[in-house]
Amino acid sequence: MGRKRKDDSQGLAGTRLYLRRGTFFYVHPNGKWENVGKDLGAAKKRADHYNDPTGAYGTMTWFLDQFLIHFRQLVAAKERSARTLEDYEADVIPLKAFFGSMLPTEVGPHHVSDYLDIGAKEGRAVRANRERACLSSCMSWMLRSNMGALQVNPCMRASGVQRNAETERDRYVTDEEYLAVYEAGNRPVRLMMELVYRTLQRPEIDVLAWTPVNLVHKAGAPVLRFIQSKTKRQIDIGLEGRLAEIVAEAVGEVPVLRQPIVHTLKGEAYTYDGISAMLKQAQDRVRAAVPKLKDMPSFGFRDLKGKGATDMWLAKTPIETIQLLCGHKSKATTEKYIKARWRETAAPNQLKIGR
Repeated sequence: MGRKRKDDSQGLAGTRLYLRRGTFFYVHPNGKWENVGKDLGAAKKRADHYNDPTGAYGTMTWFLDQFLIHFRQLVAAKERSARTLEDYEADVIPLKAFFGSMLPTEVGPHHVSDYLDIGAKEGRAVRANRERACLSSCMSWMLRSNMGALQVNPCMRASGVQRNAETERDRYVTDEEYLAVYEAGNRPVRLMMELVYRTLQRPEIDVLAWTPVNLVHKAGAPVLRFIQSKTKRQIDIGLEGRLAEIVAEAVGEVPVLRQPIVHTLKGEAYTYDGISAMLKQAQDRVRAAVPKLKDMPSFGFRDLKGKGATDMWLAKTPIETIQLLCGHKSKATTEKYIKARWRETAAPNQLKIGR
């Protein structure tokens, strides 16, 4: 039995936490001391996690939770997007239900394939693909960190795992649909619609993150400068014409540097789910008010990125210009992206038989 603490004003008794020179350490059952930071609340949460009475330590449930802790640190350091973290936090729930009690070394490619098959049978094939990607990211992190005695990532295609087939997003929003929903939307929805349409950027991880800090000058001309979250490329978009107008109106005469360009009345950032719900409400109002559009299929902000690229192509904008704006590596990617939404009308065979 350990000695009684001389001073337990911080409530560390029974937590396996110790304070040394302003830093908290957690002492694992094997005697290893782990630095868990200087914040008492965060240290206690970590200790609660380690002291889990369910016996999850060392199982996939434990490692998935550790992965989330690690990913939150990356988000705090602005090395990963908050949107991806939200997705992962949702993904680990079904992953724990299936893999949670298993040790990492017990998870094989056949288990991952079974998980994907079950997802397909339950009508959630695409969602199962996303969850597999989360599990793969977790296991890749474990391999890099030499955790869980893993030798390979059982989620990779090299292990024989084939993800469920997915249908490419091919929704093309017509001008009539766009204008009707734009008119029915509130200010943030209108602003978001135009920003996505005119910049061709990812709404959930790039557009919502822009602030006046991203507005800079290049060779004497104003540009919108940012690092694409997915490709990690720096993109400079000229602030001219309609884009310059909407950005100037949104930012105001006295910019608040860290305030998102698309912001709430309190000056706070919208969540993607929150502003997407507002877009859906605008579409519902259009269906109720415009007879011609009562059966209008739904669309999201991402579909406006596709519309913008397609409209530029139809207007004879060089494919290289569209590629540069999208940030695609190759023209082939841009062409595929556009042609998934717009199919040329084929001309019939006009040849005369027996000529």
